[in-house]
Amino acid sequence: METGKLSEAKRAGLGAIALILVLSSGLLPAGELQAIKLNPPDLKRGLPLMAALAARASARDYSEKDLSLQDLSDLLWAADGMSRPAENKSTAPSAMNSHDIRIYVFMKDGAYLYDPPRHELLPLLAGDFRSQIMMARPPRPAIPAAGVPAAPPAAAPAAPPVPPAPPAASPPPPSAPPVEIVLVSDGDRFTRGDPERKFEWGAIDAGIVSQNISLFCAATGLKTRPKASMDKARIKELLKLTAAQVVFLNHPVGYAK
Repeated sequence: METGKLSEAKRAGLGAIALILVLSSGLLPAGELQAIKLNPPDLKRGLPLMAALAARASARDYSEKDLSLQDLSDLLWAADGMSRPAENKSTAPSAMNSHDIRIYVFMKDGAYLYDPPRHELLPLLAGDFRSQIMMARPPRPAIPAAGVPAAPPAAAPAAPPVPPAPPAASPPPPSAPPVEIVLVSDGDRFTRGDPERKFEWGAIDAGIVSQNISLFCAATGLKTRPKASMDKARIKELLKLTAAQVVFLNHPVGYAK
């Protein structure tokens, strides 16, 4: 009985800390956004681990269909949810059990911060910022077929000079998937270590959470891929991140198109 009480107190304390971090950062719930209470994780779904590893693949195109609440709930719990709350342990290990990775979720109605102890999404910003944090994908150069030398350009007849063409417009960014997850390591959560070591630990911890996301998606039929390309300056501006908070990876997540 005492263990249960301690567990409840610990969960409440961790949840309060997360809320204080949001308030101290200057980010307040905007507009009509409300906290999203997530469903308990479904621990019986998905492919076996080896089958999920075989199915893992990086996706580029996604349906615009919103994720169901259960899919979103299970996705975030698998990423870094509390698996042993009484011991303050989660699905992803972290250096010194620091829980330094903060999971930001961008959807069409706004941006949220995942609160693992409460298993809910805390509202941060109202509005659709998905296209602002994504970077346009440059066009891929044409590659000649193997063993076939590129044909030399044919001589063209002389022609009168023509005015230069205007510069080509930048390619548009890819269509936004329903969910964009951004992984940020908060170096202030580490109790020791110099800045270089904290950066290294944060990068490793972000990679572990990223792999959890990839394997969950592979096991449940969702599509994703880990990406380092994103507008980190815009993300830091939107979320009002501190100098100790490093943006490492992002995951677009959606259903097959």
